[in-house]
Amino acid sequence: MIALIQRVSTAHVDVDGETVGAIGPGLLALVGVQPGDGEAQAQRLLERVLGYRVFADGAGKMNRSLADTGGGLLLVSQFTLAADTRSGRRPSFTTAAPPEQGRRWFDRLVALARAAHPGVETGRFGAHMQVHLVNDGPVTFWLEAP
Repeated sequence: MIALIQRVSTAHVDVDGETVGAIGPGLLALVGVQPGDGEAQAQRLLERVLGYRVFADGAGKMNRSLADTGGGLLLVSQFTLAADTRSGRRPSFTTAAPPEQGRRWFDRLVALARAAHPGVETGRFGAHMQVHLVNDGPVTFWLEAP
C-alpha cells in the first residue's frame, strides 16, 4: 500500500461539482493499493500516516505528527500511484490492485483511520474527482507499507 502525503492548510475533493470531503489544516493522503495488500499493510500505512512527523514544533522543526496536532486527514483513493512507469511512455497498471480489491482495502484503511483519529474525510472511490489543496510548505512525502 502506498500513500503520497501532503501537509495542507486546506483541502477538499469535489465529484460532479459537489464537495464530498474537506479538511482544514492536516494531511491529504493519496492512497494506492497493490496486489497482495491486506490488513497488515492497511494498519501499517495508517500508523505511518498518523505518526509521520511533518508538523512544526515550538522550535519550527518538523517534529510533530498528525496524531500530535489533531489535524484533519483527507484520504483519496488513487490507483495510478501503483502504476509501473519504469519503461516506455505509457504507464502499466498491472502493479495496481484490481478495483474490487482496491475498494476493499481502501475502505478498510478509512475504517481504521476513523476509529483512530478524529476529522477523517474521503473522496469517492472510483469516481472522477477534482482534488483541491493548498500544500503547506510545500511538504510532500511518499510512504509505503509493503
